[in-house]
Amino acid sequence: MERPEFEGEHEAPLTFAHRVGLQFTDWLLLSRALTHRSYLNEHPEALEDNERLEFLGDAVLDFMVGAWLYNEYPEMPEGDLTRMRSALVYTEQLAVFARELDLGLALRLGRGEMQGGGRDRDPLLCDAFEALIGALYLDGGIPAVERFMAPMLTRAADDILINRKNEDPKSRLQEWAQAQGYATPHYETTSVTGPDHSKVFEVSVLIRGEVWATGTGHSKQAAAKEAARLALEKIGQDIT
Repeated sequence: MERPEFEGEHEAPLTFAHRVGLQFTDWLLLSRALTHRSYLNEHPEALEDNERLEFLGDAVLDFMVGAWLYNEYPEMPEGDLTRMRSALVYTEQLAVFARELDLGLALRLGRGEMQGGGRDRDPLLCDAFEALIGALYLDGGIPAVERFMAPMLTRAADDILINRKNEDPKSRLQEWAQAQGYATPHYETTSVTGPDHSKVFEVSVLIRGEVWATGTGHSKQAAAKEAARLALEKIGQDIT
């Protein structure tokens, strides 16, 4: 593999594009997609960060992944399609896609964000991946996004189905609790730490008034799911 070309402390956008097989008509879109707001704060010559592209990419992914699943799994019922789409566009999964591309290497980050490990944080990688998809959509439309995403989606969907990652641990835990004659599990947020742009939530799941497990995540929903997963693991019903 060729040694990546660097501009300062990040991989050059053109080098990144060549490495992952991307073609752009408007290369400024790619440069913008790789620019975090922390970089903009320290480099006023940079015109725009990637947050607007992130917003667009989030919507494009929801549509494109839904359409891909509809065509790839013609016998799958609507409820399963919804759960599969959720699993494929979940923060942690999008961060996995970003790591497959080594996207963190190409991100333009401020020095503080770099020192804080920003190149490998799930929320930042997820946002950058969404921004990349937004830029790809503006440059080449849905067909360009589909060509780029299809191989990754195929691998990820197979993994999700084999390891049952599309099953919601909170629903599974509720079903188990009801089968035991217990009340619905209750979730409590026990702590919130970290800066506004990277909060970490800690959520405990209680059954019969007792804490069965505690999970952490970058949203209350993610932390609650982790707590439910750990509780299922505790009772021998691990779904991972």
